[in-house]
Amino acid sequence: MVRIQTDLPFKINETTIVIVKALPVLQCQRCSEYALEDLVMERVDEIISQADARAELEIVRFAA
Repeated sequence: MVRIQTDLPFKINETTIVIVKALPVLQCQRCSEYALEDLVMERVDEIISQADARAELEIVRFAA
């Protein structure tokens, strides 16, 4: 697993997607699957909880 930054979408309801940019993840060099560390996922949860559920798409830069 290597540390990289990537952009990932999170669907928060039937009509809203939040894209988190520059998200630090651990990515497998063989299969390209990724994992989020607990502290990163906690911050993603905070970002998602502040998203405007009325918007179709929201783009937010990850900040630790």
